[in-house]
Amino acid sequence: MSTNADWIKDIPVAHRGYHDLNKTVWENTLSAFSRAIDAGFAIECDIQLSADSVPMVFHDHDLQRLCGIQGEVRERMANELGALSVGGTADRIPTLKQMLALVKGRVPLVIELKGMDAEQDDGFVESVLEVLEGYEGKVALMSFDFHLLRSLKAAGAPYPLGLTAEGNTPEKFFEHDEAMHLKLDFISYHWAHLPNSFITAQRSRNIPVITWTVRDENARSHTYTHADQMTFEGFDPRESAKPAA
Repeated sequence: MSTNADWIKDIPVAHRGYHDLNKTVWENTLSAFSRAIDAGFAIECDIQLSADSVPMVFHDHDLQRLCGIQGEVRERMANELGALSVGGTADRIPTLKQMLALVKGRVPLVIELKGMDAEQDDGFVESVLEVLEGYEGKVALMSFDFHLLRSLKAAGAPYPLGLTAEGNTPEKFFEHDEAMHLKLDFISYHWAHLPNSFITAQRSRNIPVITWTVRDENARSHTYTHADQMTFEGFDPRESAKPAA
């Protein structure tokens, strides 16, 4: 696998899959991923770890918003999580393995690891890399969490690695610079905090920059002025963007 991340600039990235703002097709579900594949968009998704160390495709640390029940993702076993309905639909919480089996390399994947802290995340990186081993397709891994990025580097992850970030203060830029000392391959940045000196400096080094999360024409235009590609939701990038409802 190459760690060159230039391909991440090529096509728009569907935020948590190509869902419809959780009306009928919910985020981070196999239905949302199938819809992205059919449309030819890259897929961004989030990974949480189950109690038995299985990488699950799920954004939140708790189950309330997406499944309507109390409890933490990390306190439940993978088979229990996999039986839970997302948004009352027929979709269940998928494992990373199930998602990879669906995508089969047909579109690129930008996978975000959702960490807790170094102690609780022990083994997280290794579990993800084990599932990814042998997958044939474009994959990039990213995180807000510096300890996970360090672990990915230490584990010799054979994929482009990226910093997910936001902020427009000198203090934030200092933190982000520290992360980039890990020799990361790309950045995913909050579109509304562009342009800024940190991103300008990284782009001058030819580091690819994508934005999150673009929901209207203003954000799309801003992205393509100050970054290379967008992570979007709520509209079809093949058409004129309209403000999300």
